[in-house]
Amino acid sequence: MSFGRASALDEKVRILLKGHLDKAREKLGSAETLLRERRYEDAVSRAYYAAFHAAQAVLLTEGLSAATHQGAVNLFGLHLVKTGKLAPKFGKFLSNLKDDRENGDYEIFSGIDQETAEEAFREAGEFLTEMERYLKKTAG
Repeated sequence: MSFGRASALDEKVRILLKGHLDKAREKLGSAETLLRERRYEDAVSRAYYAAFHAAQAVLLTEGLSAATHQGAVNLFGLHLVKTGKLAPKFGKFLSNLKDDRENGDYEIFSGIDQETAEEAFREAGEFLTEMERYLKKTAG
């Protein structure tokens, strides 16, 4: 879905943007709790959703909204990484987090361990911090 890019974000987009960021922070907090509880697959899932919502917020500033998880990864890569607006590692973080989340959610024997979950949490935290920085710079 496209909202059309505008230099000044309208109120509806600002509300959606704030909602995505609030949800991203909430999911990152849940990931941290689950990591402490050694629920590694669920921690990875929540870490991914933190990054997913942060990515959706940034996509809004480009006039874009993804209907699917893969769509979010693709749009993020095309409009933010390939254009040089964000470093390539953030596209990799989002893609890797999505893959790990799907592995943990759908595979009976996922192989998601403490190290994987800790890395997912670290990447999601770094991703969210960078998206917030980017939004302050671009969306005011």
